[in-house]
Order: sequence, then structure tokens, then C-alpha cells
Amino acid sequence: MPGQFEPLPGGGAAVALDDVEISIIRSLAVQLLELIGPGPGEDAPDDPLAELFAEGPSEPPADPVLRRLFPDAYGDPEAAPGPRETEEQRAHSAEFRRYTENDLRAGKRENALAVVRSLDALSPVGEGGAVLKLSGEESRQWLGALNDLRLAIGSRLEITDEEDTDLLYRLPDEDPRKPMVMAYLWLGGLQETLVSTLLP
Repeated sequence: MPGQFEPLPGGGAAVALDDVEISIIRSLAVQLLELIGPGPGEDAPDDPLAELFAEGPSEPPADPVLRRLFPDAYGDPEAAPGPRETEEQRAHSAEFRRYTENDLRAGKRENALAVVRSLDALSPVGEGGAVLKLSGEESRQWLGALNDLRLAIGSRLEITDEEDTDLLYRLPDEDPRKPMVMAYLWLGGLQETLVSTLLP
């Protein structure tokens, strides 16, 4: 089980994590929460229905990581806005973003919070480690958070296709990007094994 998720009888998944792995995942999830931003604050309306229909932003985020996490619904998500993007595509993207981004942010925030909460609830087992056991719902939240973390790291590393990943494998150890690359690859392995536990 070390380093990979395995299915639990009756549903869910489990993985053995050492203290360093727990610390890395938790730190990345907290950074993701900070990047996504807070949820509705004290200035939110008292009427939950009004909050439900509150409009979100219409412009894409300036941060490239957030653009990757919240891409435009129309046009090429990898391309920078330019002459190839039509005025109609921009208008449709703005409209779609206005009515969906708040919910998308809330979902991503909830997934990252689920990761932090489940790691904080771990009880140590043996020397410097613990076994994380997730229900089916928690597994789906973890899967969403792992995907978001990989998108965020991949964006910072400017990974756009498989060839970029292959080049990163061959980075020398002294390259400052190496720790981020190792985290990206490790999270990918966790994500892949977690997906396999959800398959029938």
C-alpha cells in the first residue's frame, strides 16, 4: 500500500503516508485554498436565495494557474486571448463564467478542505506515518483536489503536453524546478491509483 491507494472492502480507498508526505499534501492543499480565495464572507447577504443567484466575475483571472483551474468555456483554453478569439466567443465565455465560476470555486474549495480535514484527523500508526482511509465520497473529493493540485503545479511548470512532462523527467537534480516536478509526478501516481479504486 505505500505510495498508492488501494480499494477498501465495501467502497472507499486507503493509502499509507509518512509524515513528510502528509505535510507536503497538506501544504499544497492549503496553498490551493489560498489561491482559490475565501468563500462568502460576513458581508454575504442574509438571504440564501440571493446568494444562490449572485453573479460571479465575467473576466478570466489574471493568474495563469487560476486561468487553468477556471478556463473559458468557449475557445481554446490554452491560448491567450487574441485576434483568433471572436467577440462572440468572448461574450459567451463571460456570460458562462458569470453564472458558474462561484459554484466552481466553492466545489474546488470544498475538495481542498476535505483533504486538509482528513489529513488533520489522521492518527499516527507506527514510526512516522499513518494510513489514510477514505469513504467513496471522500475519495471523489480527494480526486478533484489532486487534479486541481496537478493543474496548478503543471501551470507553474508551463506543462502543456506530454512532451513537456518527458523533458521534466530529465531535469538535473540542481534545477530549482526539480522539487515541484517530483511533487507533480508523485501526485499523478496518487491520482492514478485513486482513480483505479473508483472503477467498478
